[in-house]
Amino acid sequence: MTDKKCKVCRRAGEKLFLKGDRCFTPKCGFTTHPYAPGRLDSERKHKSTLSEYGEQMKEKQKVRNIYMISEKQFSNYVQNATKKTGSHIISPALQLYQSLEERLDNVIYRLGLAKSRALSRQIVFHGHITVNGRKINVPSYKVRINDVIAVREGSKATKLFTDLINKLKQHTIPNWLEFDMTKISAKILSVPTEIKDTFDLAKVLEFYSK
Repeated sequence: MTDKKCKVCRRAGEKLFLKGDRCFTPKCGFTTHPYAPGRLDSERKHKSTLSEYGEQMKEKQKVRNIYMISEKQFSNYVQNATKKTGSHIISPALQLYQSLEERLDNVIYRLGLAKSRALSRQIVFHGHITVNGRKINVPSYKVRINDVIAVREGSKATKLFTDLINKLKQHTIPNWLEFDMTKISAKILSVPTEIKDTFDLAKVLEFYSK
């Protein structure tokens, strides 16, 4: 039987890597059952055709599940992204992406300190992370340029953060982050300037515009 995270991927029709490294194992629920839960054998060979609204909803759910946030939180991010303020206005899609990426739990994930956003959320929630020297245990905390994010001194010896050099060998850190391996700390250099992930935020915005 596949777990809840695998079912989310199966409904999305693709791997969302919600379980980190475990998504690459042969026992991955999406690998063994690459179709939506509850579909009959006769239906599995045929792809269902979604309406435009259905495609938009599917993309919205996909992004929301990737970042592991509630519908209320997500709709608030969308609302803020579509507000026009100031003389220099970037696209609402990029504003939405920046808001999602600037969450503290996402930054921990992007730095490679956690193999999944679920784990990064736990790391923040359990008080292992500081921002500018102050312990922050709110996963949705918004980081800002020049903020210094670090593993709390008392947490560095835990299993979560041991052998980081080997763990991060294959990990690529985004160019808007700077990571100091010796101090296990990072600095926010800028905001993301382009959408790197394989999802369509324009469809998401269209869903909420109706």
